[in-house]
Amino acid sequence: MKHFAVIGNPIAHSRSPEIHQAFARQTGIALSYQKLLAPLDGFAEVVVAFFAGGGFGINVTVPFKEQAFMLAEILTERAQAAQAVNTLWIANGRLHGDNTDGIGLVNALLDMDCPFAGTRALILGAGGATRGVILPLIEAGVTELVIANRTIARAEQLIADLKPFTKSTKMTACGLDQLSGKFTLVINATSASLGSDVLHLPDALQFRYAYEMAYGKRSDFIAQAQARGATTADGLGMLVGQAAEAFAVWHGVRPKVDTVKALLQR
Repeated sequence: MKHFAVIGNPIAHSRSPEIHQAFARQTGIALSYQKLLAPLDGFAEVVVAFFAGGGFGINVTVPFKEQAFMLAEILTERAQAAQAVNTLWIANGRLHGDNTDGIGLVNALLDMDCPFAGTRALILGAGGATRGVILPLIEAGVTELVIANRTIARAEQLIADLKPFTKSTKMTACGLDQLSGKFTLVINATSASLGSDVLHLPDALQFRYAYEMAYGKRSDFIAQAQARGATTADGLGMLVGQAAEAFAVWHGVRPKVDTVKALLQR
């Protein structure tokens, strides 16, 4: 039996163990999966101890994805683009790192029947969540991306950082107070809609699909999108999708996500 874990701080809320155990039952793979609470200044020590004790793979959640990126010896291209790692494993004695967040989002959007070819997309927010999904969105067929952020300079810096990975894609930045134009898809990667800081979507902004990366709480972003008749979804599909991709990286088998999503929604 192979041993796996999810590491974060806090970690008690994580649903990764039940997701991976459900995938294991579905695929007939025997595994153990635990939660690891790492001190904010002790991430590397906990990772090293887990693998030294015979562990096979680790999922990484906030606030350690950037530290995991620095720790991994061999990185996938999508991890290099994201500058963050959420999936770690040992192969041939070396620590490998991947980022499966973006492909989790892409698959969740496909479940909504969101088209990608020739699509113009808007992402709200220019933090780590946005950085992790841009390359997979472009690989899926998005041809133009606008990144909106309160601080435009941060969005511009993100675009500059990703240029080596996204050469043929048109990418521009704007402020959150400058939202306008027609888009196929709008993705909310900010935390504004979940708190007291309401994210306003002006009438000048038109879109057909809206995806909220957060899940489990009422989203003002989703409410506004639904009022306009847009097709919407929250981040549960992305959560299960990134876990399915990590499972496939580790086991070479791609599990089905629909039954696991239904399990989590009960």
